[in-house]
Amino acid sequence: MSQATRILLSLIVGLSAGIALAAFAPAYVPGVASVAEPIGSAWLHGLQMTIVPLVVSLLVTGVAATAEAAKAGRLAARAIALYVVLLFCSAAAAAVLTPLFLELVPLPAASAAALRSALTGAQAIPEVPPLGEFLAGVVPSNVVKAAGDNAFLSLIIFTLVFAFALGRIEPELRVLLTKFFTALRDTMLVVIDWVLWIAPVGVFALALVVGARAGTGAFGALVHYILTVVAVGVVVSLFAYPLALLGARLPLGRFVRAALPAQVVAISTQSSLASLPAMLEGTRAAGVPVRVGGVTLPLAVAVFRATGPAMNLAVAIYVARWFGVELTFGTIATATVVATLTSLGSVSLPGTVSYVSAIAPVAATLGAPVAPLGLLVAVETIPDIIRTVGNVTMDIATTALLGRGAEPVEDDELVELPAA
Repeated sequence: MSQATRILLSLIVGLSAGIALAAFAPAYVPGVASVAEPIGSAWLHGLQMTIVPLVVSLLVTGVAATAEAAKAGRLAARAIALYVVLLFCSAAAAAVLTPLFLELVPLPAASAAALRSALTGAQAIPEVPPLGEFLAGVVPSNVVKAAGDNAFLSLIIFTLVFAFALGRIEPELRVLLTKFFTALRDTMLVVIDWVLWIAPVGVFALALVVGARAGTGAFGALVHYILTVVAVGVVVSLFAYPLALLGARLPLGRFVRAALPAQVVAISTQSSLASLPAMLEGTRAAGVPVRVGGVTLPLAVAVFRATGPAMNLAVAIYVARWFGVELTFGTIATATVVATLTSLGSVSLPGTVSYVSAIAPVAATLGAPVAPLGLLVAVETIPDIIRTVGNVTMDIATTALLGRGAEPVEDDELVELPAA
């Protein structure tokens, strides 16, 4: 049984047990909650304690890897520039679509209120400062304090400045620091693996309390959440088709046939890397020279997840609306930038890991609580399928765009794929 399946089952069993307890033995709810709630909170804290070092190490190594890839040649540099633009467009689309969808189909007020009361650890919502104070605090005067206060925007700005400055020092020292942050990243991933190994216990405890306090409305609220986030991901994924049609001048039917095999692999594996051979074959069928796809597709798998910023920001906005956080144009615009940057740094991570590390900074920027992510990560399986399908579809579309005008060589000889 996969890790995601175990976590999802623990959520379903926990919610069902909590609902049954409230229905048949309501007198025991306070006692059970007093035991289960600390267990769930302790697991959630274990997940949260990895976020700051993981975000910092991912950004440093991600910027270093992107800079090295850009030096590989003009094609790689063009690809990275295109990926960064599309990542920002992805987040910007979510900033518009998510509030729109929530206005059209809002979360039922009763379910929202029940869930807010059930997740007691999420009630401490940080106050969003006035715009002037917010802008003044963007540049941290004390980066350690920023990390301690979960001021992720300030922390990200410092880390980006540090990462770009790292590229200007002597090669020996640059390699040394890059190896240090790579080791820090890999160590934190091991810690997260340990925390996620016991996730069924933590998620069961959280879900038991939510089910007992929120009742059957918890299931309806989670379904509403899944449909909202999936809708944002589907719309962003569909942008690949006009990109291929208008940008790459590829006939729509030909692009659909080229992308279909990779999409099938993506659905079954939920892995862009596993879909790479099918993507390469699909781009060849679309007329893209292998010498182009052999460079851009592995690069896309390594540094580009088109649906990441959109769906991560959608989750953060959903949680903010769920807990009644007032969203201004300034905070949403800032969160759009943060969603783009954190997605760029977490593209090579498993879904359950990137979910928390990429969304927590965005939620904190909006002033939304992070605690609900411990429960929502359990239902990430379905959105993750949409994420992967959208990513491979956009990878093929961008490869067709980058390969437009490239003359195929005779028989379009195969080239060895670079390491992803």
